[in-house]
Amino acid sequence: MIDFCTMRTLNDLKIQIYADGADKKGILDLYAKPYIKGLTTNPTLMNKAGIKDYEAFALDVLQMVTSKPISLEVFTDEFPEMKRQALKIASWGENVYVKIPISNSRGETSIPLIKDLAQQAVKLNITALLTLAQVRDVAAALHPDVPSVVSVFAGRIADTGVDPLPLMRAAGALLQDQPKAQLLWASVREVLNIFQAEESGAAIVTVPHDILGKAAKLYGMDLTALSLDTVRMFTRDAAEAGFRL
Repeated sequence: MIDFCTMRTLNDLKIQIYADGADKKGILDLYAKPYIKGLTTNPTLMNKAGIKDYEAFALDVLQMVTSKPISLEVFTDEFPEMKRQALKIASWGENVYVKIPISNSRGETSIPLIKDLAQQAVKLNITALLTLAQVRDVAAALHPDVPSVVSVFAGRIADTGVDPLPLMRAAGALLQDQPKAQLLWASVREVLNIFQAEESGAAIVTVPHDILGKAAKLYGMDLTALSLDTVRMFTRDAAEAGFRL
């Protein structure tokens, strides 16, 4: 059990925090933080950030992100092309992990591709997992000598009204025979999820840039001081709005 009273900074956490985003400035700012142990992105985040040239963006970032792992995702729905993209992305750096979704958009499993790439010593981040059956299949496909990440979308599980902690603990048990596989808690929705991820035994938690900013600002803050800060916000905003009765 985590002692929330004595743990006062993000540096105290045992779980590895990965920054999840596609804003270049945000990526580089967070990369410099000692409590950020790695970085991730995906096509949705890149699209929202207005990125049009995937390769140019990735290679630009990789000129500066050299000493921490970074996960870059394939962006095709066809497995032969997915393999080609994966091998190309993997060639961009020793710190690069290639994100492979657990299936394509037609629901066809990626397990044969995952096994193939793992046999070729590609560092993989298997993404969009939500069930223990998926984790079990991935665990059987990975190579025990090749580093990998298994990303379970705990936040999306919670969105359905299901407590993700028991599932994450069970997922960790399924990966015990893969010594170089790390369980990742994905889809963080709020700061509390970071600490739930640590409690679950996950090795990594990916956190969006905005929630990292909130965590850095508020974690460990005295609640009485936070109450006063909240009241001051209401007062300031009411004055700015020019409300009258």
